[in-house]
Amino acid sequence: MFFSGRLVKAFAVAALLPFAPAAQTADDGRIPQGLAGAFLTGRVAVATDDFLQMAESYDRALRADPENETFRELAMQGWLLSGEFEPAVRLAAEAALAGQLTQVGALILQADAFRRGAYDVVTGFLEDGQRTGPLTDAMGVAWAVLGKGSMSDALDAIDRAIDERPELAPFALYQKALSLALVGDMERAAGILSGEGEGPVSLSRRGVLAHMAILSQLGQFEEARELAATMFASPPEDDVAEVINALEAEEPVPFTTIASASDGMAEVYFTLSGALIGERSDWLPIIYGQLALSLRPDHADAILLTGQLLERAGQYELADQIYLLMPEDNPQYLGAELGRANALYQSGQVDEAIGSLIALSEVRPDSVLVFSSLGDLLRREERYAEAADAYTRAIDMIDEIEERHWVLLYTRAIALERIGEWDRAEPEFRRVLEFVPDEPQVLNYLGYSLVEQRRNLEEALDMIERAVDGDPESGYIVDSLGWAYYRLGRYEEAVPVMERAVELLPEDPILNDHLGDVYYAVGRHREARFQWRRALSFAPHPDLDLDLVRRKLEVGKDAALKEHEGAE
Repeated sequence: MFFSGRLVKAFAVAALLPFAPAAQTADDGRIPQGLAGAFLTGRVAVATDDFLQMAESYDRALRADPENETFRELAMQGWLLSGEFEPAVRLAAEAALAGQLTQVGALILQADAFRRGAYDVVTGFLEDGQRTGPLTDAMGVAWAVLGKGSMSDALDAIDRAIDERPELAPFALYQKALSLALVGDMERAAGILSGEGEGPVSLSRRGVLAHMAILSQLGQFEEARELAATMFASPPEDDVAEVINALEAEEPVPFTTIASASDGMAEVYFTLSGALIGERSDWLPIIYGQLALSLRPDHADAILLTGQLLERAGQYELADQIYLLMPEDNPQYLGAELGRANALYQSGQVDEAIGSLIALSEVRPDSVLVFSSLGDLLRREERYAEAADAYTRAIDMIDEIEERHWVLLYTRAIALERIGEWDRAEPEFRRVLEFVPDEPQVLNYLGYSLVEQRRNLEEALDMIERAVDGDPESGYIVDSLGWAYYRLGRYEEAVPVMERAVELLPEDPILNDHLGDVYYAVGRHREARFQWRRALSFAPHPDLDLDLVRRKLEVGKDAALKEHEGAE
């Protein structure tokens, strides 16, 4: 588990600027030529987390106003957030020469010094007063002196940091264990990572894997297997499975968490990136993730984390570029390719996303995750028959279906229902309910489907009522309850329930259409027509029959339904 967010927040970089500055004007009051457009596009880019546009815009603005400190800072951060390290270094160096270096700039120069192996530069930063933050300052010195060849000085630096700031201990001790393992002192490293040697240690998933590898190097295979059983779910992810398989065969696992002082500093940045997720300053985790990758581009965990963070920021093309950094022979390559497919899909490149998963399924024909992910994308695109086939491929690979597989069964049942294969879908829904009898989404889907088919209405009503109890704020589930009352002829009871559903999802065309039908059933015809018009205004929707709604407006619901049923 990572150290507390409160500690991280106290020591994290606080130099991010959420708003663009006011444009500088010339002496005659005019904005310098070339500045206005760049300034305006930069402001928009900052507001929308468009990091590459932010970098380009403020770089142009800086050329028009070279002394503007804030333009330089925003351009520098934009380049770093975009993964363009070299222009970020250039701007940080300019800021340092101008005496305007911020903490973000100092971090960039620190990472650049590690990249170049300029360890004297790293230690000299502190002497010159360039501060990156207590965590990165302390660990930067430790890894720099280790890079210069002095293990004893590195350990002294870490111990001194812990003495001066005891709250750093859980983080610093992990770094100490990595440094010991790097020089081959596996026994002492294992003692620290156990939490029994020098105090509690905060370990990420990656740290646990490092601990397992170190134990295996000492021949402590049983202890390593017990740690794996305690910390990782079954079945484990590919990289964890690879380590566990080696432990089962009692083969030492190579210690590859770090291979140099630069790698050690990358671990510092990566750990901070993961620890800061959830904090309001959303740029900070990405900044630390990109710093980690600037030192170690093949850092698999940093690739996955930074890609996910960029997706969360809506920067799907940047996320795609990050996922492409994953080496094909890395056990986490599959995770990166799945992330890349999602980034492509979210950016609107639907065919490319589906194509990438189809290609991946040919390379990994034994992967449940690949076929279930392919099924999900196809289902989102309403290609239900293909989705059902993909889900079936995934399910057929599972030796024993267990409760943890219920979502896969559920999504296949949805795909089957959508293509009209109810005889196959219904048993699947009921099978899912054997695993998760109180899951609101499943209860609602099966209950609503039965209502639409006018079958087992009392059973359907019971299911939907249980679904509402489980998720009373879901407009779709509340709508199902109102619709069940309507189908049962309990029109007066349906009215307040359906009104509540539309209150929860006021712009959903199906819910507005349903409310119109309910109003019509209780004689409130004017209000019914108003709701049908609203339904049309929010259309289209794959389940909304636009012609039927229009006929209800023209001749009333009963006559329109007779015409519709006669046409069928």
